[in-house]
Amino acid sequence: MAKGARGLSIGQIAAAAGINLETVRYYERIGLMPPPARTAGGHRAYDPAHVRRLAFIRQARALGFGIEDIRTLLALAAPGHRSCGEVRDVAAAHLSEVRDKLARLARLERILSDTVERCSGAPTPACPVLDMLDAPM
Repeated sequence: MAKGARGLSIGQIAAAAGINLETVRYYERIGLMPPPARTAGGHRAYDPAHVRRLAFIRQARALGFGIEDIRTLLALAAPGHRSCGEVRDVAAAHLSEVRDKLARLARLERILSDTVERCSGAPTPACPVLDMLDAPM
């Protein structure tokens, strides 16, 4: 897009991608989003490729991918660099992390559920929830 050309404003691109405009600025600062062209007045002028890239980033974040994984996926998604095997490796590693988190959350759920069930709710000094929290780990 040539200098002075009219593109999408930062507010428009943020709305199109369903994110906050400060997030767009952040992604630019850390290099996930390429810098847009500027208007004669110095305002950012985004094009449809920026919208697609931002939607890609938003979707990857919604799936829980970290910034460095997204950086890798963006590089692998570039024309001429596609490698389904490498993308699969990144996704498989993330899936493993998600499964580990689910296992930890299931364990926490069991501990809290058991403790809450033992709590009578009566105004007594003995409280299983507080006892559990005060116990050494």
